[in-house]
Amino acid sequence: MGFEYLTNVPLEQAKREYLALVKKNGFAAKTERIPVQQAFGRRTATAIYACISAPHYAASAMDGIAVNAKDSFGATETTPITLTEAQFTVVDTGDPIPEGRDAVIMVEELVSNEDDTITIHDAATPWQHIRQIGEDICAGEMILASGMDVTPVAIGAMIAGGVLEIEVIKKPVIGIIPTGDEIVPPCANPKPGDILEFNSSIFSAMVTGWGAEAVTYPIVPDQFDRIKTMVERACNECDLVILNAGSSAGREDFSAGVIREIGQVLYHGIAMKPGKPAILGCRGATPILGVPGYPVSGIIVIEELLRPLVEHCLWIGSNEVPCADAVLTRSIVSGFKYQEFVRVRMGYVNDQLMASPLSRGSGVVSSFMKADGILEIAQGTEGYEAGSSVRVRLLTTEEKLRNTLVVIGSHDPLLDELAEMIHRDNSNIYMSSAHVGSMGGIMAIRRGEAHVAGCHLLDTGTGEYNLSFIKKYFPKGGVRLIRCVGRQQGLMLQKGNPLKIQCFADLTKEGVRYVNRQKGSGTRILMDYLCGKNGIDTRGLYGYDREELTHTSVAAQIASTSADAGMGIYSAAQNYGLDFLPVCVEEYDLIIPDTAFETAMVQQMLATLKSEAFQQKIRSMGGYTIDCPGEMIEVQ
Repeated sequence: MGFEYLTNVPLEQAKREYLALVKKNGFAAKTERIPVQQAFGRRTATAIYACISAPHYAASAMDGIAVNAKDSFGATETTPITLTEAQFTVVDTGDPIPEGRDAVIMVEELVSNEDDTITIHDAATPWQHIRQIGEDICAGEMILASGMDVTPVAIGAMIAGGVLEIEVIKKPVIGIIPTGDEIVPPCANPKPGDILEFNSSIFSAMVTGWGAEAVTYPIVPDQFDRIKTMVERACNECDLVILNAGSSAGREDFSAGVIREIGQVLYHGIAMKPGKPAILGCRGATPILGVPGYPVSGIIVIEELLRPLVEHCLWIGSNEVPCADAVLTRSIVSGFKYQEFVRVRMGYVNDQLMASPLSRGSGVVSSFMKADGILEIAQGTEGYEAGSSVRVRLLTTEEKLRNTLVVIGSHDPLLDELAEMIHRDNSNIYMSSAHVGSMGGIMAIRRGEAHVAGCHLLDTGTGEYNLSFIKKYFPKGGVRLIRCVGRQQGLMLQKGNPLKIQCFADLTKEGVRYVNRQKGSGTRILMDYLCGKNGIDTRGLYGYDREELTHTSVAAQIASTSADAGMGIYSAAQNYGLDFLPVCVEEYDLIIPDTAFETAMVQQMLATLKSEAFQQKIRSMGGYTIDCPGEMIEVQ
């Protein structure tokens, strides 16, 4: 029988009603008493009052002598006064003021005489250079109100006021329960079918960053009773519980049933993507959040549905999320049923913020590492066209975005190495790259969406790379073609070449599975050209329509034995231990618009390209030739 989620409730409604339910059940902040020295970063649960004054005695504010001010009256430059030993007491800063003294004269203003008397040339005023009792804090005075974050200075003030322990908001303890027969603890060499359990590490770091404490329980197999036992244990030991995964509709997805049996389910299914199978449940005052197993779904669910509960526990108000308007570089299509969260890479080009969508797969956790922002597509919206102005929730700072070199175009692993070296050479500069193929890069430059585009387009008529395309798409100029590297392209094959592929014609043999690059990429154009040259009908290549966005992703498919062959560069094949059948050495160059060429970011990139360190790194990767990288190629 087909499965339908019980609900498809809008996200904001789910947030509001979930918090209201658990609050009604008694979910609230807890408090604890801790030593003041351990209170940094904690939030006060009650107002803090000084137990003693600070200072709690009259204290000298200077090094010098304590005197009775009356004894100094009349002293001037022309009529100095000499004080006997009985009329003064030597004091240092912080010393108590002796009985009968009411002023301090600084040592710099004293003239010591051989008979142990002291001559002064200025009269002292009563209580000068004396810290009065309670000058800083008076006993009974409020030092901190409730709900305030304890700063380093506040710790000092409390100790000065005689406060040694305070009551603070207790960090909520969040139990994380990983479930699944296929998941295993992190290890270096997982077996086929094993899924490394890293969701709990992500969730733990997230909630710790919000000020909570995380407890990760052992992995529980997909067995109803064992999951139920662990959830009950976690509810007894923790303030909130994350149950991961089993929130979907598979035959071993037990989360909703477990939560219903021990408590209640408010909603199973939220109108959000990714994350729609989320379960909002509780046992009494303990929220139980059923989280999908895909990491991106889990991250979104934790951020959107768990964080408000944690903030409620910590008395943290809803802070305004930093957002910015950006221009979308590629169209995004979205369904009407869900509120969708799309990760984007961002950077300023010609003083306009650009947003390039990243992979939308729920399992692509690396997209969160690369993301500079989150584009929210409202429920009932079809999506956005390329060039649309969109509002983006920022995951990074405005300063970083303004110092980000935006690279859109053909993929090559050297871009990652280049980005790392640029940032190492100048820590104020970052580089963001989006892999859309050579033609995609040319179009991005034409639309003013990038500072740099990687390009390796073969003119099949002349055998030249890139030049004819520059002339065609930039007939009035305005761009510069910069030499980067020559790179060896060829067929990447499974290790040992078990199918004995020796030439292009062998790709048509029975049983050969091909994996291709996306349309518009230079590698795809080269592949089509070589197929035509060798008389191969691409319709006869099994897997020809299977597309990947990078050389490394093609290599990964072959290494995993889900494909037998694919066109790519030597360095990607070497990285995955694949066999390689060389085809040609192509020119991989960079296109830079004149408007960006003189910027500090581009100039730093060119300097890094020309550096010996970068060239040594490229040589070590294998499969590249180097001929004056960073130099301009004449376009006539």
